[in-house]
Amino acid sequence: MKLNEDVALLTDKLVLVPYEPHHVPKYHSWMQSSELLEQTASEPLPLDQEYEMQQSWREDNDKLTFILLQREPLAELIAQPEPVGREHEIAAMIGDVNLFLNDPDDEHCGELEVRTFQVGQSAGSSELWGVKTLRRPKPSTA
Repeated sequence: MKLNEDVALLTDKLVLVPYEPHHVPKYHSWMQSSELLEQTASEPLPLDQEYEMQQSWREDNDKLTFILLQREPLAELIAQPEPVGREHEIAAMIGDVNLFLNDPDDEHCGELEVRTFQVGQSAGSSELWGVKTLRRPKPSTA
């Protein structure tokens, strides 16, 4: 979604960055796992289609997608005045976060999906944290 194209979210342990083309090869390698495909009800895609999906998600008006990075390997780099290099982001990738704004009757409702794919495990294994439906209170009209 264009809304998060220039947004990075920081916590003391994690960094969320928009899903960019340079993330696709590692994401694609995760999505070759039969376990992960089963958990996400997905089909394996060729790499060129994975790039098309990334671009589609980027342009989608009802989905925010972030790549989840472990902050620890990036901590010293984040403190530097120069931007963090793409190779450092790739090395720190551990999952993704998706917010689906998919309720046509309530623009304040969505599903949040947080998936970790690689935390002290080999590439391709996964731990799905689950899907939560979030409702934000509607703004007051008073």
